[in-house]
Amino acid sequence: MKKCKGFIMLTICLLLCGCSTDAEVVTENVKKDAEQFKILRRVIFMNNITGEYLFEAEGNCSVETNNTANRLELTCKVGEDKYKVHYFGLSDNTSYIVEQTEWKEEDKYKYKIIFKPDSIVPIEFDKE
Repeated sequence: MKKCKGFIMLTICLLLCGCSTDAEVVTENVKKDAEQFKILRRVIFMNNITGEYLFEAEGNCSVETNNTANRLELTCKVGEDKYKVHYFGLSDNTSYIVEQTEWKEEDKYKYKIIFKPDSIVPIEFDKE
């Protein structure tokens, strides 16, 4: 009888642990779509000390953190089979925000990156 109770308890625990909330399922689906370049994102990289934005990127971008190299890796789809990769160093003085935005079918390869440090003239790259 003890073995039967143990088996029933184990089965109940496995069933409860295997259930995901709607929010967890949606979050995983959105993450997968973003990593497959199906979601337009805006990434803002900022200086935590001054509060200034260092750069802003917008496009169908995959965002990965490489903790070993201490950097943010940004891969953006800019055409049918064309991609651009950017690497940004992470430190205690910097942070980034990734925001999901909306895109239109006619603008599905929208890509823009703007560097904004005061120490150099701001430049803007925009896919034509």
